[in-house]
Amino acid sequence: MAGSPRIVAELGRPETPEETADRKAAASYAYRSSKTLRNLIVALGLTLLVVAAIVFAVPRGEMPARGPIDVAAAAEESSETFGRPLVAPEAPSDWIVNSAEVDNVAGASAWLIVYAPPSGYIRVAQGFDTDQAWASRALDGAAVSESLTIGGLTWDNYQLSSAANDRNISYALSTDTESGTVLVYGATDEDTAHVAAEQVAAALAEEGITG
Repeated sequence: MAGSPRIVAELGRPETPEETADRKAAASYAYRSSKTLRNLIVALGLTLLVVAAIVFAVPRGEMPARGPIDVAAAAEESSETFGRPLVAPEAPSDWIVNSAEVDNVAGASAWLIVYAPPSGYIRVAQGFDTDQAWASRALDGAAVSESLTIGGLTWDNYQLSSAANDRNISYALSTDTESGTVLVYGATDEDTAHVAAEQVAAALAEEGITG
């Protein structure tokens, strides 16, 4: 025996077959929608778990520290580029060598060493086939203020321009040798720069290069 038609409270009467069909369709749609949302949430959670597992499974570690740069070895290797010996000054034990390579300095190829003393930095640039104004160009037009004798060589001391100061260059020396010009400059004081110049002079003498 068929049941009595469902009375809808809002209508105060039994619902019609069409209203019954619409109600069931709406309920079915709501169920499917909620099920789809639940599935999406579950899938997202599983994806996050997989990502987390991959992240934590990948081994981690710090990049290996770069070993100390052997200036003498680098100079010997790069000397083939110029076909002549490159200066390899021995730095004090508390100085760090940041780089030692052939680079462009003031429009000319040069052997460039960058040292990090306890304070500031010092560059030693050995230029080849350079003109008399090369050192001045490297120092943004600085002019020679006086000549000094350091390590048995004559060095020009520069009155630095404001442009050089803006590049954090506070002291500079250069010396001309039979193989080119050597420039010592950087964010440093007079005493530290003179130590570098003495080491350069000693290295030049060891290579038999004279001023």
